[in-house]
Amino acid sequence: MFFFKGRRRRKLRGRPLRPVWIETLRRNLGFYARLPESDRAELHGHIRVFLDEKEFEGCGGLQLDDEIRVTVAAQACVLLLHRKTDYYPELRSILIYPSPYRASRDVADGSGVVHRRQDVRLGESWSHGTVVLAWDSVRRGAVNPVDGHNVVFHEFAHQLDSEDGRTDGAPILADRSHYSPWARILGDEFERLQQRRKGGRKSLLDHYGATNPAEFFAVATETFFENPGQLKKKHPQLYGQLAGYYRQDPAGWPGGNE
Repeated sequence: MFFFKGRRRRKLRGRPLRPVWIETLRRNLGFYARLPESDRAELHGHIRVFLDEKEFEGCGGLQLDDEIRVTVAAQACVLLLHRKTDYYPELRSILIYPSPYRASRDVADGSGVVHRRQDVRLGESWSHGTVVLAWDSVRRGAVNPVDGHNVVFHEFAHQLDSEDGRTDGAPILADRSHYSPWARILGDEFERLQQRRKGGRKSLLDHYGATNPAEFFAVATETFFENPGQLKKKHPQLYGQLAGYYRQDPAGWPGGNE
């Protein structure tokens, strides 16, 4: 089974992208022009596999088209460059709403009484094979590659984080020896962000990352790809850990130090 899957994927990666898809990448992805040529070629192959293996579903009246699929797939696959990958093996479907959507969750108050609360969301990652996204937020985050916010990077970082069965800010690393510095550096940075949020101080990393270690990893991933030069300057150890994990150096891309 693994042999046939690998052979099918190799064939897909060898097929060129449709010209109209490449035009979508140029138009919708602000970072696309900054990618090294070899990375663009690798990205094209990953997009082919991703689109072949994942199901997309429009929600809330959204009519899906290739622009939406390619824009989402490209951003999800940027996180896979330069690494051995099984293409988010637990992920089966991507649900896309036209705009921020409402979702219910149960919250217990101080007395233990559970209340149903409605939240407005831009995206979410489920542990049982689904990512949910708001298309206008996807498009906005893709077009502006330096605003520090990218809902696809964020939610697919959660998918990577959960591949070991736990969404805890510690994805599967290449070697056991990498876990100790990862825990120390990301743990220290997480605590600093919590302190900055508590004190009402600004931070390069979005304060939402102070929610828990899983959200910190997702927010740090957004910042790594969206503001790499600033992250490398202000948080060099964190940048180093993310560069080692993703095997990329976006601060070295043209314009990456802006």
